[in-house]
Amino acid sequence: MKITRTRSLPVGRVAALATVGILLAGALAACSGSTPTANSSANADQIAAALQQKSTITYWSWTPQAKDQVAAFEAQYPNVTVNLVNAGTGNDEYTKLQNAIKAGSGAPDVAQIEYYAMPQFELSKSLTDLSSYGFSSLQSSYSPSTWTAVTGGSAIYALPQDSGPMALFYNKAIFDQYGLTVPTTWDEYIADAAKLHAADPTKYITNDAGDAGLTTSLIWQAGGKPYVSSGNSVTVNLQDAGSKKYADMWNQLVEPGLVSSTPSWSDAWWKSLSDGSIASLVTGAWMPGNLETGALGSAGNWRVAPLPTYDGTAATAQNGGGGQAVLAQSKNQLVAAGFLQWLNSGPGVSVFLKGGGFPSTTAQLNDPTFLADAPTYFGGQLINKVLLDASNSVVPGWQYLPFQTYANSVFSDTVGQSYANKSDLNKGLAAWQESSVSYGAQQGFAVNK
Repeated sequence: MKITRTRSLPVGRVAALATVGILLAGALAACSGSTPTANSSANADQIAAALQQKSTITYWSWTPQAKDQVAAFEAQYPNVTVNLVNAGTGNDEYTKLQNAIKAGSGAPDVAQIEYYAMPQFELSKSLTDLSSYGFSSLQSSYSPSTWTAVTGGSAIYALPQDSGPMALFYNKAIFDQYGLTVPTTWDEYIADAAKLHAADPTKYITNDAGDAGLTTSLIWQAGGKPYVSSGNSVTVNLQDAGSKKYADMWNQLVEPGLVSSTPSWSDAWWKSLSDGSIASLVTGAWMPGNLETGALGSAGNWRVAPLPTYDGTAATAQNGGGGQAVLAQSKNQLVAAGFLQWLNSGPGVSVFLKGGGFPSTTAQLNDPTFLADAPTYFGGQLINKVLLDASNSVVPGWQYLPFQTYANSVFSDTVGQSYANKSDLNKGLAAWQESSVSYGAQQGFAVNK
């Protein structure tokens, strides 16, 4: 196994977005409503035979489990060498991937891609259609929401790895100290926020400095469908009923200053989670391992509950998560497809879980050992049972934009201003919509609003 790492440096917005624009423009020029096809078709026997031959593939991933997964794969298939490259996290990797696609060379055989970014690469015909390798039979192996995120019609663009059904992570010690209820509705959550901050102005129910992923997930949970995409036809309506429902609710936290403006993943954020200054998190099921390693000061205090809803009826959304895809540029597609299948539907899943990942595979989600896990960090709570219920309560029908990476990059310039001014999020959403519509039209999409 060869491991190459590059520093994840901030990418200039103009350069990054110019690359996105070039990629999308090229995709639209070639788009005729058809789905991409694999360079070759193969059955399971052909893939198995290819894995026994001397070969090398390159895999781009930033997950902490990737090193152990590659080592386990190479131990099982010693003739295959996997060059593991950390090309950066999220948009850093996508920019490099886009540049390689535009250049026609330099892309890896297999790449990690988050669900929100998947449509951009699907549209540009940059991903191999895995249905050519018989992967359609794997559909029942995954949760419905994650399978939907990697498919389009009969085409399969990736295999899901992790999932992020949203739940409420809360500090039980703080809740008990201040007499807060564990909320089942957003009204109760808002009441808890006001009660806590009034009792101690240094404490907040949660933080939100303006996060595009959190916003879209909460709009999703509220039943919003602001994005509808089919080929080069796109509708952007961030003023639909679900979007307004979310904004009117979250305004009650943002406008009176009941949420901390501490940026997530900062040192100050971890400190606040450790000392109880931030009492809860509205986030995805992948969070437990991060809390255990990042907020050591509150070990034993955290618990998990279903995400609050508008009427108490179970409903949630995905937040984060992604899968791996075989790039159309790959010259070794059989081995790449075999590695991907091993990674996300074979032994690689167990290695992923050992590293603290939350699965998308139904077998692991329902495994008694997985469900019986009772981490001492969470007071011995059977947290995976709560998270499994969340996985089964994801509201169906969500779509991302085919240029979601761009939309997310201008979130701070639009909705972010509402956070900065503690003003109506609806106005910020309207500005975000206009920016997204304008960009989509510039890239050649037929955009409706």
